[in-house]
Amino acid sequence: MDFKGEIARRRTFGIISHPDAGKTTLTEKLLLFGGAIQEAGAVKNNKIKKTATSDFMEIERQRGISVATSVLAFIYRDKKINILDTPGHKDFAEDTFRTLTAVDSVIVVIDVAKGVEDQTEKLVEVCRMRNIPMIVFINKLDREGKDAFDLLDEVEQKLGLNVTPLSFPIGMGYDFKGIYNLYEKNINLFSGDNKKNIEETIAFDNLENAELEKIIGTKAAEELRENLELVNGVYPAFNKEDYLNAKQQPVFFGSALNNFGVRELLDCFVDIAPAPLAKKAEERLVMANEKEMTGFVFKIHANMDPKHRDRLAFVKVVSGTFERNKPYLHVRQDKKLKFSSPNAFFAEKKEIVDISYPGDIVGLHDTGHFKIGDTLTEGEQLNYKGIPSFSPEHFRYINNADPMKSKQLYKGIDQLMDEGVAQLFTLEMNGRKVVGTVGALQFEVIQYRLEHEYGAKCTYENFPVYKACWVDPDEPKNEEFKEFKRVKQKFLAKDKRGQLVFLADSQFSLQMTQQKYPSVKLHFTSEFE
Repeated sequence: MDFKGEIARRRTFGIISHPDAGKTTLTEKLLLFGGAIQEAGAVKNNKIKKTATSDFMEIERQRGISVATSVLAFIYRDKKINILDTPGHKDFAEDTFRTLTAVDSVIVVIDVAKGVEDQTEKLVEVCRMRNIPMIVFINKLDREGKDAFDLLDEVEQKLGLNVTPLSFPIGMGYDFKGIYNLYEKNINLFSGDNKKNIEETIAFDNLENAELEKIIGTKAAEELRENLELVNGVYPAFNKEDYLNAKQQPVFFGSALNNFGVRELLDCFVDIAPAPLAKKAEERLVMANEKEMTGFVFKIHANMDPKHRDRLAFVKVVSGTFERNKPYLHVRQDKKLKFSSPNAFFAEKKEIVDISYPGDIVGLHDTGHFKIGDTLTEGEQLNYKGIPSFSPEHFRYINNADPMKSKQLYKGIDQLMDEGVAQLFTLEMNGRKVVGTVGALQFEVIQYRLEHEYGAKCTYENFPVYKACWVDPDEPKNEEFKEFKRVKQKFLAKDKRGQLVFLADSQFSLQMTQQKYPSVKLHFTSEFE
């Protein structure tokens, strides 16, 4: 197949949701359709030893949550589908924001009983800022939940979306009979048998057909006809252009756990979702079909295998083809690197690939060259943007609990920070290390991984900080800046890149500092112009 054909058959997307809305379960079921796994393991059921294929870190298995972003790929109807499974837990939001820089479209999963939750709002806002096309999947229809029309209203109002249903439920919870698919004009009956891998569908072009009563009963048939009349009256017809321009969002209903309504979602997704899109670099807009390879690192995962100290840098290929053993320019370090074993992902399996196309995610073994946001090219000076660090919300001193293992501890901290699990600040005054995280759960993850992957133990000590602000002086040599550094020296630190950071202990002291030293600008993210 030619280069353009390869690009056209790629679909790279992320699944986002609030924790527990069923994102990991949906990911599993999609893999099942792609024939990538034989039997899907639900996250919650502890009786079965098989846990979800996409959760491969021990702490995730214990907690039943996804912490690390994993990459899963499969072939379906001759399309190569790359799923970036993102953590739903809010303590790992930063990881998810970064992953959203690498997707071309998104599926938003919403729980039928809980409706739109706050974490979903934040993530959808990021997608809206970047104009990412979205499909909404309303999950868990086999349980009692909100009315379908109320949910559609809630999605429109809370998420600011413009929805059009492409499938509609027949009943819900106890009365759940199945789904009418408006996109394909057929009915999928719900058997409630989750041993069945794939449900049967019955084609129904004409809803006036008397067969409908026989299949789902008179009351349900009448309700369905009324509901669909309302859908056609209230919601705009599906328009693919509007969807691709992020102006309209199709909605599907289903139950991922019972593998119900998932095939409809996937079939429609494969038809309408965008192939790899152009991406903006600081210098110019890069098109996917350009011949020269460009790509960027959006994630680093240390110790994929604890027995080997390996780090994988996840690179999204934006244009051209990424070839094994071909030298590429690492733009930030300005040096050429060759990769003899680039990996492609297949749930837990990794395989070495000779060639990857735009939209694909390649895992590169890294001995410490990469940081998140690095760009690889065939020689052009390009920098892909949009992966900032945010000001953490929780801060603690990190102490070495085992003096014999200080080397392991510092190596471990160093690598975990490169991965973007948390941020490390070194105090100017005494060189003490402070870890800052977006959520409190990350401290546990750091402690757990330091012990299990690096053999180092650490303890934490409270460090009362309100916000970390990156310092940007107007004139580094002026008197005001010198005075600021002298007075605030107890609260100054350097981040991993050596940028100066002011650790304000309260909102009040932050405001006072801004008033007293107006020429010293303070920023809440590390990317400022």
